[in-house]
Amino acid sequence: MLILAIDTSAVASAALVSDETPESVLASFATEDTRTHAEVLAPGIDALLADAGVSGHDVDAIVTGVGPGPFTGLRSGIVTARTLAFVWNKPLYGVMSLDAIALEVAESTDSAAEFIVATDARRKEVYWARYTFSDAQLPHLADGPHVGFAADLPELPVYGAGAGMYSDVVKAVAEFSTRQPEALSLGQFALARLEAGEQLLDSTPLYLRESDAQVPGPRKRAL
Repeated sequence: MLILAIDTSAVASAALVSDETPESVLASFATEDTRTHAEVLAPGIDALLADAGVSGHDVDAIVTGVGPGPFTGLRSGIVTARTLAFVWNKPLYGVMSLDAIALEVAESTDSAAEFIVATDARRKEVYWARYTFSDAQLPHLADGPHVGFAADLPELPVYGAGAGMYSDVVKAVAEFSTRQPEALSLGQFALARLEAGEQLLDSTPLYLRESDAQVPGPRKRAL
């Protein structure tokens, strides 16, 4: 199975992963900028496919990170994934973006049996979820996702950029203190879940907050 994975919950990223290659990865890219998703995503995917020597019609499925993440950035990835799935007539799946970091944690040699993944939610808050893990399985979502203050997180090891930002109030794991969700790990997680016969999410975004934008009310009468 060849999967095109896309995630823009933090940075713009995309990856081609396959169960027919030893490392499962054909190609991937990720930006460092958290505010230029719309500008770089489509050209990046086009270059990704060209470098791998495949077309959209060779892809078997598309996976998109559904957040949690900010409105504008998250929409860029989901809309792109929905559009490509429609144009190429491919199945579309969603994966919670925090799962990407959870998989990296589970694959590390010093991963805890229970841990938190946290990313920057701005407004001095973090997006977070709690996971459990054993050597025989993928990380299991035990609680979340949530948005809230870092100081209110459970007293467990915390991985991800949210931990690095608030290392004074959480048990931040230094090696993962700058990690953001990326499409490469997201695609690998989705591939493993599908191979195990497990269900994935749809592409409904996990915003966790109300939008700052408000529909204007009726104009007030002058008199």
